[in-house]
Amino acid sequence: MGQIFSKKIDLMIRGALLVAGLGAATTVGGMLFITHPKRIEPGYQPTQPIPYSHKMHAGNLGLDCLYCHTTVDKSSYAAIPPTQTCMNCHAKVKGQSIVLEPVRKSFELDQPIPWVKIHRLPDYVFFNHSAHVNSGVSCVTCHGRVDQMIEVKQVQPLTMAWCLECHRNAAPNLRPAELVTKLDWKPERDPVEIGREIIALKKINPPVNCSGCHR
Repeated sequence: MGQIFSKKIDLMIRGALLVAGLGAATTVGGMLFITHPKRIEPGYQPTQPIPYSHKMHAGNLGLDCLYCHTTVDKSSYAAIPPTQTCMNCHAKVKGQSIVLEPVRKSFELDQPIPWVKIHRLPDYVFFNHSAHVNSGVSCVTCHGRVDQMIEVKQVQPLTMAWCLECHRNAAPNLRPAELVTKLDWKPERDPVEIGREIIALKKINPPVNCSGCHR
């Protein structure tokens, strides 16, 4: 059978197919890079119903995380504080502030403030706050320096790959349990060495099998 296309046309077709193939590979590679588990989610910062500043409360005023989030060292979940917690101070402090009117109304009507959840895990993932906090994993590890955030945002991907990275090498992320909420803590010696000592003392062995987080 004779040649259908001339050599010139044949080279053009081959060139076009090569360009198309490279273009497709580049597109797929770019999408895989952008949507890689370590590159999705961070930066999520929803607008809250009340402009609560963690920088003011946890940073400037030095409120301990446990004052509001009372269950993190006792339960699998981190409790959102009831309005009563806010009113412990704001019944006296800025009691007539217009900005805090939703807080007063929430307290009067006994209805919770509709805070927007920022850090979400899929329903098929089991995460225990108390297990991590009592082992010495600081709030900073997962949530960042919230004491420096006016509006809290997600700073870590919270993906399986990210969690396993820590489970396989937990030492750098451990500190004495009494310092987990001291967000500005700076170790006086090698933090990895401190972490290894805590692992040995508490016999910490983070699970890396499926059943550890999927139950």
